[in-house]
Amino acid sequence: MAAAEMILQMFEEEELLIVSLLSKRRRKRRWTVRPPNADRSVLGEFSVLVKPMRTLDEGMHFDYFGMSAHRFDELLRRVEPLVRHERTHSRPVDLQERLAVTLRLLASGNSQRSVADSYKLGVSTVSRIVSEMCSAIWQALEEDYVSLPKGTEWTDIAQDFWRLWNFPNCVGCIDDRSVSVRKSSDSVYHNDAQSIELFATCDAHHRFTMVDISSYDCDNEKRIFRISHFGSRLLNKTLELPEPVALPGSSAKLPHVFLGDAAFPLHDNLMRPYSGVNLDDAQKTYNYRHSRALKVIENTFDILVARWKILDRPIEYYPEKAVDVVKACIALHNMLAHNDAAESLMGRRYIPPNLTDNTEASGELVPGDWRSPVTRHTNLRDPGRVSRTRASNTAIAARNNLKLFFLTPQGLLPM
Repeated sequence: MAAAEMILQMFEEEELLIVSLLSKRRRKRRWTVRPPNADRSVLGEFSVLVKPMRTLDEGMHFDYFGMSAHRFDELLRRVEPLVRHERTHSRPVDLQERLAVTLRLLASGNSQRSVADSYKLGVSTVSRIVSEMCSAIWQALEEDYVSLPKGTEWTDIAQDFWRLWNFPNCVGCIDDRSVSVRKSSDSVYHNDAQSIELFATCDAHHRFTMVDISSYDCDNEKRIFRISHFGSRLLNKTLELPEPVALPGSSAKLPHVFLGDAAFPLHDNLMRPYSGVNLDDAQKTYNYRHSRALKVIENTFDILVARWKILDRPIEYYPEKAVDVVKACIALHNMLAHNDAAESLMGRRYIPPNLTDNTEASGELVPGDWRSPVTRHTNLRDPGRVSRTRASNTAIAARNNLKLFFLTPQGLLPM
């Protein structure tokens, strides 16, 4: 017995010796910083272009980052408490450069490898930077810029929709987009093709008031609106919307509603256009007014893609990271759109007057300037019908009352 134990002990000691020898023979890192990146502090894009650009060319700074130097600094102050200050091997990448890397990737739509090469950083380093910074951007901006309206904020939105888009009792437009996610040959991540489902609502000024983002397998049926977080709250009437109020010049009280396209269900608080081809004049009038106001959410998505071009192609990350990227783009969009609202009409740079589509009194579409920077193959695609919920009698009556209102003197479009 003792001999057997001695033999077993000898084998264990020999195994430990072999493991120790193998670990010593492992290839050591040839360098802490790859030679092409060694001169990053002198020849990297952050030093050569970004720093001089801040003071020399404000317009170029806006085109490069999608925001002014002043807004960049404001964002930097907001994210600073949320970001860990790690070192990259022997040299640090300071917070300002990390934010620059992230914003440049989001605004340009360039790959991680391309941005890494221009900033003279490793691809894995850029990947970690983007992951952390996108999460920090959402955390820093969500409460102030992307939180769901409450109380009198709903009423303010409804007043804006009536004043700007001539649709009463409207607390927002809703639409959804399917965002493709795929693996990339130059990405440090390798994932199967999937998609992100994005439900969103907006106010009358092209600002998102709600985003509901989830990642699903392409064949997963959970895209159904009624089981999404926002959809379930809307259908179950737990959004705390204002009480029904009378339409202008009328005593009939109608609920506050969101406007959706034909893919959405007709509900007490959610209007969709009349379907079919044999519509009467009143139904056609309603559909025109509905479609006219619904352009706000369509343009909101269009502006988002035009400004943050990473959304104009399949996102080459794991779905979980892709969700953080989309959320960061939405938070940045809202921050800049809110700041724009404080400027004069001609002083607005993020959403200038001619950027969005508009309709003339004759009904003719006036295309917005957003169409020039956005390709025809945008990655934000309409996934089709999202619910088969049957309409209630109350919902049908609400839409019919709106239809009749648009035929009254108070409901006509101003000439």
